[in-house]
Amino acid sequence: MRIVIAEDSALLRAGLIRLLHDEGHEVVASVGDGPALVDSIVRHRPAVAIVDVRMPPGFRDEGLRAALEARSRVPGTAVLVLSHYVEERYATELIEQSAEGVGYLLKDRVADVATFMAAIHQVAAGGTVFDPEVVRQLLARSRRAARLNELTAREGEVLALMASGGSNAAIAEQLHISDGAVEKHISSIFGKFGLEATDNSQNRRVVAVLSYLEQR
Repeated sequence: MRIVIAEDSALLRAGLIRLLHDEGHEVVASVGDGPALVDSIVRHRPAVAIVDVRMPPGFRDEGLRAALEARSRVPGTAVLVLSHYVEERYATELIEQSAEGVGYLLKDRVADVATFMAAIHQVAAGGTVFDPEVVRQLLARSRRAARLNELTAREGEVLALMASGGSNAAIAEQLHISDGAVEKHISSIFGKFGLEATDNSQNRRVVAVLSYLEQR
């Protein structure tokens, strides 16, 4: 199998090359930045590209951006993303472009050679492979989004004002309702988000606001 590797760590890059070579695969290019990844995929048309999310110069999402660009220029390119952390937004973007031939593994999985190699083969064959932890967090995000949809229009207004830093009194004044009504709306929001009354009130407020902001 012909493989392209994009990883800014020279040590990890060398380790991946050795591992893949020992497993009988050909690494046709190994690069350390996004533009070189795109060029390598266009030039070599590999069976799969193994890509780190965070690469030079900004170490944010350059690797993923390059992989998405490469897939748009060479449709059907299989991409297996490696990351130290679960990046929910990046995983979602990868799926949204095309769910075929994509994978997202945490770098810890590389230590399990059998699992790692199985993922490469599955992605190269057009399958989808996601780390169990990535799946867990994506499902949690989906549940949070569903809870937002359960809010009434007024509860949505109250939560939006909470997110902007408004106190209960300020929210009541802006919406022309009583303080008691605001408290009832907030209590209902907490209930729909599964935040127990036994939890710290300020913590519940923070969790609710974060859930709102994540869906903006």
